[in-house]
Amino acid sequence: MSQNETVSSPESLFKQINTDLPLPPLEKWNPDFCGDIDMRIAQDGRWFYQGGEIKRPAMVKMFSRILWKEGDLYFLKTPVEKVGIQVDDVPFQVIAVERLDQTPAILRFKTATGEVVDAGPKHPIRVVTDANTGEPSPYLMIRQGMEGRIQRSVFYQLAEWAEPMATSEGQAWVIYSQGEAFSLGVE
Repeated sequence: MSQNETVSSPESLFKQINTDLPLPPLEKWNPDFCGDIDMRIAQDGRWFYQGGEIKRPAMVKMFSRILWKEGDLYFLKTPVEKVGIQVDDVPFQVIAVERLDQTPAILRFKTATGEVVDAGPKHPIRVVTDANTGEPSPYLMIRQGMEGRIQRSVFYQLAEWAEPMATSEGQAWVIYSQGEAFSLGVE
């Protein structure tokens, strides 16, 4: 598809992807950029198309499977086209966590779109603290440079599991997964 052709609708993109299969090999696809579409992922994880919320979970799941990031830009990518979309913060919402008690322990997270990610070296947790309010914003690397925002209830669960650790900045509260320590904040 050339840049002069009309950009696909969400419905035509939906027909190209089977959500029952493993994630598609986006890194192998090199389609031409077809332009931006009026699609946005809000900070709270809701997806919008032309100003209206996409309420069909199957469509949101499908779009999340073909989401691609290059630098600070986000795209929906298929074998034949790549279209730009807007993301207010990060594209995923982390809605659940469980701690697998094994050696070493594993923290297994689930996103609102059904992806399951084990925190560790390839999927680190980071917490950004707002300089003005002191409010923490926790994130988990999901895939291909894209993060998920850890919801407040999940963060509280992590805080219950956290252990104190002395650092040069003060006492840090850390959690462990796959032998890696992740700081939730410093007192």
